[in-house]
Amino acid sequence: MKIEDYAFLSDTQTGALVSRDGSVDWLCFPRFDSGACFAALLGDRKNGRWKFTPDGEIKATRRRYRGDTLILETEIETADGAVRLIDFMPPRGKNPDIVRIIEGLRGNVRMKMDLIIRFDYGHIIPWVRKEHGGLEAIAGPDALILRTPIETRGEDLTTVAEFTVAQGDRVPFVLTWFASHNEPPRAIHPDHALQQTEDYWTSWSKRCLDQGPWRDAVTRSLITLKGLTYAPTGGIVAAATTSLPEKIGGVRNWDYRYCWLRDATFTLYAFMNAGYLDEARAWREWLLRAIAGSAAQMQIMYGVHGERRLNEYEIGWLPGYENSGPVRVGNAASNQFQLDVYGEVMAVMYVAHRAGITTSEPDWRMQVGLMDFLESKWEEPDEGIWEVRGGPQQFTHSKIMAWLAFDRAVKLVEHCDCAAPEHVDRWRKIRDQIHRQVCDLGYNAKKKAFTQIYGSEQLDASLLMMPLAGFLPPSDERVISTVEAIQRELMQDGLIHRYRTEKENVDGLPGSEGVFLPCSFWLVDCLHLIGRTGEAREMFERLLDLRNDLGLLSEEYDPRAKRQLGNFPQAFSHVALVNTARRLSPNAGPPPIATTPLRARRSASGA
Repeated sequence: MKIEDYAFLSDTQTGALVSRDGSVDWLCFPRFDSGACFAALLGDRKNGRWKFTPDGEIKATRRRYRGDTLILETEIETADGAVRLIDFMPPRGKNPDIVRIIEGLRGNVRMKMDLIIRFDYGHIIPWVRKEHGGLEAIAGPDALILRTPIETRGEDLTTVAEFTVAQGDRVPFVLTWFASHNEPPRAIHPDHALQQTEDYWTSWSKRCLDQGPWRDAVTRSLITLKGLTYAPTGGIVAAATTSLPEKIGGVRNWDYRYCWLRDATFTLYAFMNAGYLDEARAWREWLLRAIAGSAAQMQIMYGVHGERRLNEYEIGWLPGYENSGPVRVGNAASNQFQLDVYGEVMAVMYVAHRAGITTSEPDWRMQVGLMDFLESKWEEPDEGIWEVRGGPQQFTHSKIMAWLAFDRAVKLVEHCDCAAPEHVDRWRKIRDQIHRQVCDLGYNAKKKAFTQIYGSEQLDASLLMMPLAGFLPPSDERVISTVEAIQRELMQDGLIHRYRTEKENVDGLPGSEGVFLPCSFWLVDCLHLIGRTGEAREMFERLLDLRNDLGLLSEEYDPRAKRQLGNFPQAFSHVALVNTARRLSPNAGPPPIATTPLRARRSASGA
């Protein structure tokens, strides 16, 4: 099953992937970063899945999301009739559910259910019993209960059932997680939960302010981003999965089920520009809690509750998606030093303030602490936006983002009543010093382009952020020549690589990767800004065509195999889509937040 053959479900606390043929192949309970109870995505059926199939030849399948929701409807036609499989996860409190309703459309269709529960990423076979009006599966701290009117039975460590669905029938199945030391929660009513879930997503989607020519694509991306939000804390995960490869058979497989400051800031631009200020406020509160303490201890990523220890390890019993090992849990990039996040945090604080989210005195003290730390660190090498594992370098993009931090700090002083002005002259001097250094050391006159590292000749698509962050105007010849050089040297089949992985081995990893979809959207932005709008719109339409039939994108794409790569669905790609659509919309007008949206994202290596 290709990555793009999956659909995404979410209750805004965790997520599931459902294949075209009706199998839930990935599901982590109770949080995004919990151990998976269905892990067939990274192995096979014995690692856990939940599948419904008709007992007979399938003539056709069609699927869609119901309106502007995350309710998946899959219609299956057979020689005997047709059924609709309705899958969703009700937004909830303590106990998560995944609900599957099979609705008879025509004729009489014989169905089979295959339920294989394997806790701890497909490793632990649970103890199964009939109790509390359902079928319970228990192992260690985790328990699931399946409630359905259909009779089930055990067969070879699998729960199976056979049943017939006639026209007009609605056959529900509800799988609920609970802590194994507690009794299961009360049963939910599947049809009531369906209506409540539809009302929730429809009401949320109607608040979108975007009315541009790509409104449907933008709305679907915003819904996906909302689905990647951890509602109890406001944290936003980068993706719902771990270890989906950046190249089939390669080792560039990372766990993205955590909250990157970088990714979250981009997401907030998308939310705020679309009118979703509640999400922006919740994320800012999450950020303040997560980075509370010494500025020197700020990390580039955290767990959904703000956890700092995201120790990385490999799972040996899972072979990986299409044998692309290793499968990793946790992320060692959480311990890296990355200068760019300071720019991104300060920029989003400024944007939030301009959008009407007031900067309080404690907020300002925290930001001053970050700037004090950055004053002493901005000249040091770092691992950069792509989280390289080949050692720290003097990355040009990192310095530009350090400039951005000081620039936005100055602007906050100029616009925020609580901001004390005693720092501003010093910050202006440092801002100007960084600007001169980048222009002197980051620009290669021979290549007529800014380069990835001071003094190198290698290009990096993160430098497309230069005009978007306001470091130099789009009309500057150095910006134009850099955009053209990136287009010339990093483009493959009309899409953009982050950088050439085979050159200088800067990321410390073997093998290659696909083209990077967010960078391709950034090129669209830059082409538009330098006056090549027709070319930009054409490239944007091509990027929209790379979405799957449900409007979902992963992180990367293989132009030769014509398939998506990397973790899925990827917040960074959907954020880039939303922000680029707004930039290209002819009647969008000025954004509700009066500043230039900003910046860049993560990993080559380990993020």
